[in-house]
Amino acid sequence: MKLKEKFKKQIAPELKKSLGIKNVNAVPTLKKVVINAGLGHFYTSGTKDFSEFIDNVKTITGQKPVVTKAKKAISNFKTRIGMPSGVRVTLRGERMWDFVNKLVNVVMPRIRDFRGISKKAFDGKGNYSFGIKEHLVFPEINPDDIVKIHGLQVCIETSAKNNEHGLALLTALGFPFKKD
Repeated sequence: MKLKEKFKKQIAPELKKSLGIKNVNAVPTLKKVVINAGLGHFYTSGTKDFSEFIDNVKTITGQKPVVTKAKKAISNFKTRIGMPSGVRVTLRGERMWDFVNKLVNVVMPRIRDFRGISKKAFDGKGNYSFGIKEHLVFPEINPDDIVKIHGLQVCIETSAKNNEHGLALLTALGFPFKKD
């Protein structure tokens, strides 16, 4: 069963009951997932061609990323205005649900020395962000074709009003949080 169908049939009614929500439409749900990756080492190491970097993110998410450009020139970081600084992908709808399913059931168990994700990374409004140090944990990436290893930042935006509702939603979806 797909995660979206499981959410509608099983998870949403359980959340409604456990959180004390009267209307099923007020149950917190996922709005979007944003995946960010910085180009820092690719660009400053002399390699101006970062098409492999873009292809990796495209393979992982199933959607072509947008290249973000620097808004300020910072000499310590060797950046100039308009220089590519990273890539970003915003997932919504079916791709979002498929990515979250893959993240929880395939990727997180493959992370080396994984003991769960922190409960402290909520932003106060029920949204959650965390980082993945190596993109090799995704099954679509072939380790033999890698030139440089890079990390990803995953930001999950929910319709939850506070951190407790966001934590309840993500726990119900199967996110492995650290035990207190």
